[in-house]
Amino acid sequence: MSARDDILARVRAAVITDGAHLGDAVAAQAPISREYRTTGEHSPGSPEAVEILVDRLVDYRAIVHRAATETDLARTVGELLADARSVVVPPGVPAGWTSALGDGTAVVQDSRADRRTAAELDQVDAVLTASRLAVADTGTIVLDGEDDQGRRAISLVPDLHVCVVRTGQVVHTLPEAVTILAAHPTRPQTWISGPSATSDIELSRVEGVHGPRTLHVILLA
Repeated sequence: MSARDDILARVRAAVITDGAHLGDAVAAQAPISREYRTTGEHSPGSPEAVEILVDRLVDYRAIVHRAATETDLARTVGELLADARSVVVPPGVPAGWTSALGDGTAVVQDSRADRRTAAELDQVDAVLTASRLAVADTGTIVLDGEDDQGRRAISLVPDLHVCVVRTGQVVHTLPEAVTILAAHPTRPQTWISGPSATSDIELSRVEGVHGPRTLHVILLA
């Protein structure tokens, strides 16, 4: 028996068939304490939670806008994408959201059944999506692949992302968000905390390396 075979045999022997625990040593450990807070001080969608989210988003260099109505939302989208030659949208985005776009901005449709290639997405100037929820404490927006949010690729390849967050979707804490997302554990999730950015060893910030360089967040009341 080779060393590799011996190691794998030991691993197999240590794993209990139901997969719940790994060996006697692990099983004997004390249970993990989960006494962290599961709800925040502010209720989902409350003005306080929304203001905390705005503070975090601005700190992350996202650009925040507010829309009281769908009409306001469409006007804001039109203004933000006035210079864009094209914008990709998933199939579930309401048609009204793009109704104020100028004639010079092409709307590119993308769906699981009719996907744009990475090369095609690279030629698109912007993406417009909704969101599943937002976490005020961390300034994080979560997309989970529903029809109004689309495939992960469309929110990662274009250089500009316009993301609509309904204020009622804003939760105060991360545990609240995880509880909501756990209802659909197989959906692909994208967690967004500001525009894409990284730093080199000298802490020089570079934006747009792993995703959109610019993030506009529209808070829809």
